[in-house]
Amino acid sequence: MYRVFEALDELVAIVEEARGVPMTAGCVVPRGDVLELLDDVRDAIPGELDDAQDVLDHRDKLVGDARASAEKTVSTANAEAQDTVENARDSADRILADAKAQADRMVSEASAHADQLVADAEAEAERTVLEGQREYEGLTVRARTEADRMIESGTASYERSVADGTAEQNRLVSETEVVQAAHAESARVIDSAHAESDRMRSECDVYVDTKLAEFEEFLSGTIRSVGRGRQQLRTGSGVPEYGSEPYGESAYGNQEQGRRSRH
Repeated sequence: MYRVFEALDELVAIVEEARGVPMTAGCVVPRGDVLELLDDVRDAIPGELDDAQDVLDHRDKLVGDARASAEKTVSTANAEAQDTVENARDSADRILADAKAQADRMVSEASAHADQLVADAEAEAERTVLEGQREYEGLTVRARTEADRMIESGTASYERSVADGTAEQNRLVSETEVVQAAHAESARVIDSAHAESDRMRSECDVYVDTKLAEFEEFLSGTIRSVGRGRQQLRTGSGVPEYGSEPYGESAYGNQEQGRRSRH
């Protein structure tokens, strides 16, 4: 490239120093020197300039090819993107369908389990109520039997006291000096018999009332246990635990056995 600029400078100097042609703007230059310098310029010009010229000459073709390639690439990318979107949509629809089927299956299983729990709770409640009814009937029969026994015992004691009082009264009546004392003793014995009968009747009533109150408390505990089990079933907080009341069947039986041993 340095030789190119040097030859150009020499050509400029030759043209500037050339002898002019009269009456014209032309000049006379040495042909051989000028041609020699032009050959030097041609030889000194790098081959890349020729290649660059070829590139410039084929610029439009290269630009067109690049544009066509870019359009083809864009079209291919759009097609691949569309395929990817469609595949993703199909996959999403498939996953959604599977999730919906799984959710429906889980809901169905949960409903079946809840129905089973409700059925078990109802059966347990019915069994508890039946046991309570049987316990109530047994307690009522025992209380009635005990009351009848106490009443019978009180009546027998009353009758014995009346008979003793009557016999004592008859004996005292036969003795004129103690008639007044006999009347008083007879009245006292009769009053004592009446008081003893009333006391035994009162104790019988208290005993029956106590037994009924205990059974009422037992039934209330059973109802609370059933209610708590139903609440746990409705809220889904776990499997209900029946029979956890402090006045359940075993505790009530222990209290009843203790009272019987004391009596």
